[in-house]
Amino acid sequence: MTDRSLDGRRVLVVGAGTRPSDEEDPPMGNGRAIAVAAAREGATVICADMDGEAAAETARLIEALGGSATVVVGDVAHEDGCRAIVEEAGDSLDGLVLNVGIASGTGLAGTSATDWDRTFAVNLRAHFLIVSMVADRLADGASIVFVGSVAGLTPGSRLPAYDASKAGLIGLCRHVALELAPRRIRANVVAPGLIDTPLGRLATRGRPSRGRTPVPLGRQGTAWEVAEPVVFLLSHAAGYITGQVLAVDGGLTLL
Repeated sequence: MTDRSLDGRRVLVVGAGTRPSDEEDPPMGNGRAIAVAAAREGATVICADMDGEAAAETARLIEALGGSATVVVGDVAHEDGCRAIVEEAGDSLDGLVLNVGIASGTGLAGTSATDWDRTFAVNLRAHFLIVSMVADRLADGASIVFVGSVAGLTPGSRLPAYDASKAGLIGLCRHVALELAPRRIRANVVAPGLIDTPLGRLATRGRPSRGRTPVPLGRQGTAWEVAEPVVFLLSHAAGYITGQVLAVDGGLTLL
């Protein structure tokens, strides 16, 4: 049986916090769930986020479960922030998860050049910068997981900059997978659909029709249902999978 555990592996999760919510019992965000799930499988997790307190809360959850975690703070919208995260994470990384993204603008007429540039800075340029900076720090046989969106596969968000940046992430992943393959470093994309997270609920408030999207499985997913395939792709159990896109969407892309 192939080993799914992450024992002895150091994993950097960028975007490991959860967006603050004014709800009494808010759901967990994807990044926090991924960090906790990786720790449950034995990984030492470096929790990176622009919100230091959010990252620290994730680390506290991991430590409460008996795991090991450290906190790194940096804003990936800026090159210096990306560099700070990579440098503070240290060497000999066995896994990298990039779970950062924003949305700005609405439709072609409602999306300015500033909206476009801001979205691409976080959703695509940051991924390129961090991967290029961290490549030499990754151990041979390491795994990279980009957390994208089904918006990169099918139209539907009505946000051209968001859709285009998520599609671009798939192209970046394929290049990374091919270039780093000689070192047995794998790169894959997990593309969530409608997931019940604080950010997802905020998006639904802004566009109520989002919550009425007919998902074939009849419900939104949870952050844990995103975290599990990410952990699988980080592990040796996925040792022959690279350059692929896994939609975690309850069948949404079938429509």
